[in-house]
Amino acid sequence: MDRKHLLIVDDAPLIISRLTTLLEDLPCLASIDSAATVAEAVEKLSNSPLPDIVLLDINLPDRNGIDFLRQLHRDYSHIIVIMQSNQQGASYRNLCLQLGASYYIDKSTEFQLIPLILSTICSGSM
Repeated sequence: MDRKHLLIVDDAPLIISRLTTLLEDLPCLASIDSAATVAEAVEKLSNSPLPDIVLLDINLPDRNGIDFLRQLHRDYSHIIVIMQSNQQGASYRNLCLQLGASYYIDKSTEFQLIPLILSTICSGSM
């Protein structure tokens, strides 16, 4: 199994903490890093190792996550992006998937699916 580097981009410390706790024992992850803003995420993209997977929130304080998704898809097309949001409804899900996200997670109802999705990605069954 190819171990992956994960970058969580979310401005909620509680979400980052919950995700880190939920995911830290996944054998398929080599590392988990986090950023609270798009600016911080961009800075981390210039460092090594480059993340293989970005778990990206839509609502961020400095920039919209959907705009950042466009940039990631354009500049780092090999990075797998999982969008996450409390925004319910098909319009956000469809837009994010259309713009290049591999998955869209509704934080309020699908949060528990994230470990399974990451294991699927790592195993190459995506």
